[in-house]
Amino acid sequence: MRKIVFIEPNPPDFHIFSRMPLPRLGTVLLGTRLRQSGYEVKSYVESVGELDLKDVLSADLVCISTITSTSSRSYEIAKLVRKAGIPVAMGGPHVTYLPEEALQYADYVLRGEADDVIVDFIKALETGKGLDKIAGLSYYKDGAIKHNSTAPFCKDLDTLPAPDFSVISGMETENIRKLTIAPIMTSRGCPYDCSFCSVTGMFGQKYRFRSKERVIEELENHRKYGGDWVFFYDDNFCAHKKRTKELLSTMIEKRLTPNWTAQVRVEIAKDQELLDLMKKSKCHTVYIGLESINPQTLKLYNKQQSVEDITNCIRTLHKNGIRIHGMFVFGSDQDTTDTIAETVRFAKKNDLESVQFLILTPLPGTKCYRDLEGEGRIISKDWSLYDAHHVVFEPKLMSYYELQTETMRATKEFYSLWQIARRAARFDLFNVGIKTYGHSLTKKWIKNNQYFVEYTRALTSAGKRIELAAKKTAEDVKEKFRQIELAGGVPGQSAGSPYNR
Repeated sequence: MRKIVFIEPNPPDFHIFSRMPLPRLGTVLLGTRLRQSGYEVKSYVESVGELDLKDVLSADLVCISTITSTSSRSYEIAKLVRKAGIPVAMGGPHVTYLPEEALQYADYVLRGEADDVIVDFIKALETGKGLDKIAGLSYYKDGAIKHNSTAPFCKDLDTLPAPDFSVISGMETENIRKLTIAPIMTSRGCPYDCSFCSVTGMFGQKYRFRSKERVIEELENHRKYGGDWVFFYDDNFCAHKKRTKELLSTMIEKRLTPNWTAQVRVEIAKDQELLDLMKKSKCHTVYIGLESINPQTLKLYNKQQSVEDITNCIRTLHKNGIRIHGMFVFGSDQDTTDTIAETVRFAKKNDLESVQFLILTPLPGTKCYRDLEGEGRIISKDWSLYDAHHVVFEPKLMSYYELQTETMRATKEFYSLWQIARRAARFDLFNVGIKTYGHSLTKKWIKNNQYFVEYTRALTSAGKRIELAAKKTAEDVKEKFRQIELAGGVPGQSAGSPYNR
């Protein structure tokens, strides 16, 4: 077994970050480790470039990474690959929580973090021995599913290799400049355990950090390729304020100050020294899970922050010249249509640069999923709809249709032509660009998803559940793979296939 192909499927629909392809680091790190161990590795990230099916089907093993919203497409790809006689391994949050489902389509599932087991897993496949010793592995043995013991979290993140992005098709060494925004991980884990978030189950509730030296080394490598944008990939970049300050101070000292963005929590606003260093080191925008301005909803989400914290954070960050991308989640058992309308007014009044108004989505592995599943309120398990833009559960204080359409209306209002004109009047060209993009994207999304809006209307009118025909996903997959039918053996597919370009 020499050639291994990784695939990171595209989400089923476009979203606010669709024009900024950013590969998830999991497959890149695993591919880097295998390449360093002597294997031929290629990774296809569909947000970066299309699959070359002929190349994929020349692999000895295909590994597919999936989140919930990409799992339907992942399963379709897995079926086609296995039909050609090639084994498939799957990993990622969705299959970590639902390995039995994944094993209907894949030969192996690697649950949780696979960094410390991936090489041993490949060697076990090569020798046909030792699969029972691979921590975190689920597979069929003697006709029954076997789940090996859970893989421990990687304790020392400095043992992970620096990600080699040239493993990604389209980002080979000569094209590495295509990575306009470099994802750099400095930590894993999160202790907050929000009710709708699957991070803690995947990466644990204890923070683990990379050393400052390793992070600086990656920043230096990125600069060599002319990169001037960095996204710190952590779930909470400022989790350990003292450590973050030391890193930012070193970046300033070494003049390693690309424009950078990161996910943070509202608590950063209480530390002026940290804010000064963020601004001086060229922090451009922070992404904050503000989630709600309804205190009861914040409690239900286990967010551990108040509306006052949110308001103070926005005011303080703006005072320090730091832009904010605010993320709100609608649909808790305490939310009404008034909550949504008030949130839009709040976002506009507080001059947020950009927002995502998301619909509560019960991702497998979360408390939200367990609660709604236990109450029989999940109305669809078409995973392609689990992108936080579609209603997939029965709301308590709103109808399906109200939650869907009011969330869409909120986004339209925030990114309205009037809001664009207001920014233009201030000569705020950055925000004019952001809001123009948001306006265009919102119109396109609504047009493409009108079928789903009508579905929620029918649900509401009927007063009961109606099984959603998964035509969108099924027809899309059928069309995508129309030219690459595997029944007669693959390598004879049409030269016109988009996967051959």
